[in-house]
Amino acid sequence: MKPDDHNALFSHWLDAHGAILHHVANGFATGDDRNDLLQELLLAVWRSIPQFRANALVSTFIYRVAHNTALTWKRTQRNYRSRIQRFESLQLPLETPEARSHRGSEALEQIYAHIRQLPPVDRSLILLHLDGVSYADIAQIHGLTESNVGVRLNRLKQKLSEGLKEISHELR
Repeated sequence: MKPDDHNALFSHWLDAHGAILHHVANGFATGDDRNDLLQELLLAVWRSIPQFRANALVSTFIYRVAHNTALTWKRTQRNYRSRIQRFESLQLPLETPEARSHRGSEALEQIYAHIRQLPPVDRSLILLHLDGVSYADIAQIHGLTESNVGVRLNRLKQKLSEGLKEISHELR
C-alpha cells in the first residue's frame, strides 16, 4: 500500500470510528495517562492497517487492536504504579471547572472511574458492550465464546450497577 493510501485510509477510519479510541482511553486511563494511551492507540491502529484483511468489519478490527493495545499498556503500567502514585500525590489540580464540564458530566466521570477499577479484560468487555458491540463481535475480539461473554457481562453489569447505586445515594 502506498503511503498516501495508507494515510488516507487511516484518516477515513478515524473519522468513522475515532470515538472507539476515546472510549477505550477513557476506560483504561486517567489524567495525562489518558492522552498517552490515546496516542498509543492511534499508533497501533495506524501500524495495523496492512494486517486488515476485510474479513471483519472495520469497527471490529479497530476494537480488537485498541483493546489489545490497552490491555498491553495496562500490564506495562503495573510496573510503574508505585512511582506514578507517588508523583500524582504531589501534583496540583490543573483542570478548571469549565474545562471539566467541557469533557463531560461529573456522572460520566464517576462511571469511568468505576470501570477503571475493573480488571483489564472485564474493563474491555464492558466498554465494548457500552459501545453497542454485539456479543459475537466481542467474542471474536477477545477469543471467547458468546455464552462466556454473556455470562461475564451480566456479572459485570450487576457489579457496576451496585457501585453506581452507592454513588447515587452519596450524592443525595
